[in-house]
Amino acid sequence: MRTTQPPFPLSAFARRLLAEWRRLALPLADARLVVAVSGGADSTALLLACDELIKAGRLNLQLTVAHLDHGLRGAAGQADAEWVTRLAHELGHEAVIERAAVGAQAQATRDNLEQAARRARYEFLARAARAGGARAVLTAHTLDDQAETLLLTLVRGSGADGLGGMRAARTLDGQRPEVLLVRPLLRWARRAATADYCRARGIEVRRDALNEDERFARVRVRRQLLPLLATFNPRAVEALARTAELLRADSAALETQAAQLLESARAQAETDDTRAAWPLRVVTLRAADAAVRRRALRQWLKAGRGDLRRLTLAHVRGVERLLAGERGRRVAELPGGARVERRHGLLIFHAADEPRAAAARAAQAEKD
Repeated sequence: MRTTQPPFPLSAFARRLLAEWRRLALPLADARLVVAVSGGADSTALLLACDELIKAGRLNLQLTVAHLDHGLRGAAGQADAEWVTRLAHELGHEAVIERAAVGAQAQATRDNLEQAARRARYEFLARAARAGGARAVLTAHTLDDQAETLLLTLVRGSGADGLGGMRAARTLDGQRPEVLLVRPLLRWARRAATADYCRARGIEVRRDALNEDERFARVRVRRQLLPLLATFNPRAVEALARTAELLRADSAALETQAAQLLESARAQAETDDTRAAWPLRVVTLRAADAAVRRRALRQWLKAGRGDLRRLTLAHVRGVERLLAGERGRRVAELPGGARVERRHGLLIFHAADEPRAAAARAAQAEKD
């Protein structure tokens, strides 16, 4: 591996990164950040540009370079981890490396490999941030990644939330909400630009064969669908990313309305009720606009279940059907064993591990 000294004056790539850094109000000094580095061009460019800004005195930060070997590529994955470690040390930054068994995790959780790898990666990054006391974790998603994400969600029939794509910044870890996941390349960097910057710095990046394996939907979108769209609009990637940004703003407004609906539908809980998903008044939900109501129900179900994994529109509509008519004592089943019951004009969430005695008490109450 051959590394060059950071260019002086600042490279165009580093200047663009610094502008986005300021727009996102990221710390300029006296903080530690984690940079996720796979060894590919995008993440390597992000690390090199951060390093350039530090060595040029534009940032006064400590970096932790984090790399997860997903355990899917054997010796090639181990070689990537060693390469990232060497690069981090040559640049003068610490490295944190872990290895996961994503294949086994996917079988255990019944997720596909892409979902399992994503979950393992973000759990690892959250651990690295906690261990190092980092303020933020940086990942190298680009405009191209945003366009691919929008197309994937579109063909799967997603709503505005999914079509909004990735956000440039969000909370990473629920246990430490002050730690952000930040994507500082998302709004401006193309994949070709990251490769060009790495070459200008004298770095020959790693290649992941899985990124060319068309068994994965994202790879087919990248290699087949986006080139086709470019024949209709040469700036299709930028157009798709702009669409995602507009939809994300619309979605945020609807989420606010949904939260307000939940608050107005919230029924007075029993004194010993500690559930995250409080009972909701049927009459209030029924009078609401359908789009806002479904978002409110998703927020409510997420609060009760802890996440939205495996929860589809069909499940939300199943809960929504409980609102129709006047008959109570109906139930909608949810993935993982949780359920929603309509009783006494309320929607009541029952967690998967909630004792069945609660159902028995409810049945008795109906008889009394």
